[in-house]
Amino acid sequence: MADVITDYQKWKQQGDSLKSQAKHAMETRFRELLTEAVSIAEEYRSDFGAPLKPPASVTTFRYKTAAKAKSKKPAKIPAATAKAPEPARPAPKADPKIAGLQKKLATAKKKLEDAKAAGTPSRKLEDRVYEIEDELRLAGQAPAN
Repeated sequence: MADVITDYQKWKQQGDSLKSQAKHAMETRFRELLTEAVSIAEEYRSDFGAPLKPPASVTTFRYKTAAKAKSKKPAKIPAATAKAPEPARPAPKADPKIAGLQKKLATAKKKLEDAKAAGTPSRKLEDRVYEIEDELRLAGQAPAN
């Protein structure tokens, strides 16, 4: 009877070791596949201008790419060649309503471009852009084209 118990305990210990090794291997493989999927999605977006959507069965993967790549700071001009700075002028205060409408317009135009690039119906988006431009005209600000 003692042999059976000893054999069982050895088997259980080996099983736990194998289980932890398998867990580690699966986690590593999962991360590798996700990293590869992200790089493919980014390449697809840069080449075709639209995000690559995961299959409907995938509901928890929520990766979003950065809106813009980080830009490098411009090189500083040596002090000997730099011009004297102009006196500072007070900046005119922008109307927050107009600024908000301009932001909405930019977003709506981006969505419209994405929809046209993807070949999806864009009538509602075109209407939304027109409505926002109309609101800007009524607020006294011509929309930026």
